[in-house]
Amino acid sequence: MKYRTLALLNTRTLSIPISTDQITSLQSLITYLKEHSPFYREILTNIHPENIRNATDLAGLPLTTKEDLQKQGQDFLCVPRTDIIEYTSTSGTLGSPVTVPLTEKDLQRLAENEYGSFVCADGKPADVYQLMLTLDRQFMAGMAYYSGIRKLGAGLIRLGPGVPSLQWETIGRLQPTAIVAVPSFIVKLIQYAEEHHIDIHSSSVRKAICIGENIRNPDFTLNIIGRKIKEAWNIDLYSTYASTEMQTAFTECGQGRGGHLQENLLIAEILDDQNQPVGPRTPGELTITTLRVEGMPLLRYKTGDICMFFDEPCACGRHSIRLSPILGRKAQMIKFKGTTLYPPALFDLLNEMEEVKDYVVEVYSNEWGLDEVLLHILPKEATEECHGKIKAYLQARLRVSPHVRYVEAPELHKMQFPEASRKIIKFIDKRK
Repeated sequence: MKYRTLALLNTRTLSIPISTDQITSLQSLITYLKEHSPFYREILTNIHPENIRNATDLAGLPLTTKEDLQKQGQDFLCVPRTDIIEYTSTSGTLGSPVTVPLTEKDLQRLAENEYGSFVCADGKPADVYQLMLTLDRQFMAGMAYYSGIRKLGAGLIRLGPGVPSLQWETIGRLQPTAIVAVPSFIVKLIQYAEEHHIDIHSSSVRKAICIGENIRNPDFTLNIIGRKIKEAWNIDLYSTYASTEMQTAFTECGQGRGGHLQENLLIAEILDDQNQPVGPRTPGELTITTLRVEGMPLLRYKTGDICMFFDEPCACGRHSIRLSPILGRKAQMIKFKGTTLYPPALFDLLNEMEEVKDYVVEVYSNEWGLDEVLLHILPKEATEECHGKIKAYLQARLRVSPHVRYVEAPELHKMQFPEASRKIIKFIDKRK
């Protein structure tokens, strides 16, 4: 896609560049919100769309938070309830779930979003995708992948999550060229194949769209789980990141250098703790403005996800900015014995250990209100030697000692897949 000349206040601005098309869409959005959104009508009273001309003007607009959506969700709705044909919701990981209603136009936009994502990830009409995720329980992502693949004209196998034996049986029978799955589940697929003497190298699968978990480090090299997959199964890996609220995805191209922004669907900002824009390669909170959303558009919504952006042209030929892997979620930051931790860093550490087969990370408040970390670990062997290696490794790498509890597979499975859960749970936050 070709992009128009970027319209900026000056070349020294730190914010993500905003195209002239995005400015026009932003002006239309503000007009629409003032006319149709009870929430935004009040806070945009003195805002005039024609005065929003560049990134600096955007930075002067009010911010929206998850708490706003949780407390005043109905006030964000811009259409009559009779126009809503699909109700989706967030998983509620960081509090009460947020309902995101979609109109027919929103569903078409969602399909366009994922069509663009699959094309970016080298998708072709000749591909056949096996979806290893749920399409029910108000899960927008599953519906989005399904709609995008249909728009691409590729084949679909809706198998759902889990059950490695059924996944491999279906791969052998229907010969998909690609899978859409959580990286940690791909590792389980590989382990199952090894244990049951399945030759994964002779399978039809040539690529994987990796959802829900990082497969790369901030410098775009493969992280531990990404390397585990690649070393055992030489398929192409594409990472994708999205959220229900923004109804848009950032997906990697074949270069594997970050998720590309779809400029016609979203405006992105990266903000520091003072809500000021940061420059490239600087961590900050992803803040988004949805474009062309009809049912529940959002203006400068703070996602809570910490990442960086990169603005140099990509070798694939696209000129959009790219997002780094998510470094952590702001609300999930752990202060443990003077050390700042994010769950993804703990996941990488545990994935690295041969003695750890699987795990759940739990954080809770102690009697003084400080963070405590408890690791529920399924060890490779239930021996003192194995336990000693795990403890020593954690101490050496973290320099602080979290609490460790060893569990058996059935108990851990219940923790990872609680009733009504639509995705695997690796982090439990019980802090007050």
